[in-house]
Amino acid sequence: MKSEKRRAATGATITRVYKAIFFDAAGTLIYLPQSVGHHYSFVGERIGLQLDASALDRAFRSCWKQMPARPAIEGPREDDDKGWWRELVNHVLDQVAPGLKELDRDAFFEGAYGHFAEPGVWDLYPEVSEVLAALHGRFDLAVISNFDGRLRMILEHLGVSKFFSHVFLSSELGADKPDSEIYCRALRLSGTLPNETLHVGDDTERDWEGASQAGLRVFRLDRPRNSLRDLLSLAGTASV
Repeated sequence: MKSEKRRAATGATITRVYKAIFFDAAGTLIYLPQSVGHHYSFVGERIGLQLDASALDRAFRSCWKQMPARPAIEGPREDDDKGWWRELVNHVLDQVAPGLKELDRDAFFEGAYGHFAEPGVWDLYPEVSEVLAALHGRFDLAVISNFDGRLRMILEHLGVSKFFSHVFLSSELGADKPDSEIYCRALRLSGTLPNETLHVGDDTERDWEGASQAGLRVFRLDRPRNSLRDLLSLAGTASV
């Protein structure tokens, strides 16, 4: 009985304070059950290439960290950021298969790019559907992510796109997290003010610091210390 009263009181608090909730995508709502290297190796096999999954994982982590930050621009980026992904994949192949011919590189990239939008590649964290269903209708829910248009297909495959009024993508907004500009642009498009909007994310720099600099309050997702279920019971308290 006490826990029910606590939840009811908490719900009343967050309803008074917030109109909208922004969610990060990868690491917050969705994840890869298998590693990037596993998927790259699988794609390679499809076109007759034998690539070591562990080596691909190591190369991907290294190359991801080395990709330079991009300044915000006006309007969407060219080709939905596909060129950025091609550059990253080329760096990975330079480490794992430096002698790979250009035609094989092109075939691998196109296969990999399409593969990560296929059903079954991504999955939802266990509590996501429950939490979104509970919040839907009480708040304006949106996704804000350093992703491209493939994310909409992924959310559709996973059955949660129906919960979101907006899906804000860095490729379309022309700004990446942690630049606060991506949050400011999303706020303008959603028609909500920073103090009316709660951002939920798992990344210290991209989510916690970036959203805070834009004036949003932040729910600091830090699995396994907490989960999205804590949004329902703790929102509006000191943990937010």
